[in-house]
Amino acid sequence: MKVQELAKIVEELSAKVLTLESTVESLEEKISKVKVRDRGPKSTRDMSEDDAVRVISGDLKDMSHKVAANELGLSYGQVYSARGGYTFRHLTD
Repeated sequence: MKVQELAKIVEELSAKVLTLESTVESLEEKISKVKVRDRGPKSTRDMSEDDAVRVISGDLKDMSHKVAANELGLSYGQVYSARGGYTFRHLTD
């Protein structure tokens, strides 16, 4: 290849890089504006059977998933799964 051909390739690649950088910046801006749904606390531990009993039929059964999760240091998903019978099925049968 000649030097002129290589120079042309470098220019084309530089233009593509600029276009891609612009696209990435645009996408990053859109992502930063997306509201993340707050489902409550992150889990600090595994859910025990005693926790499951409390959220399914005990003192926490009438609380929202989020409030019950916060009370026990669990995640929203753990409480949701227990109440929905996805985990600890033997307690919901």
